[in-house]
Amino acid sequence: MKNNQPKAVEKEKIVAEKLNGRFAMLGFIALVGAYLTTGQIIPGFI
Repeated sequence: MKNNQPKAVEKEKIVAEKLNGRFAMLGFIALVGAYLTTGQIIPGFI
């Protein structure tokens, strides 16, 4: 017998995933900004 009800996702998990995505976008923007200003992928590394 199949269960046709969709699985309920907890609200905390949805909030955590949205926050994780926002921090990832912020990190990418910081990476691009560092590359444009210094010309290095990881400033100070090499």
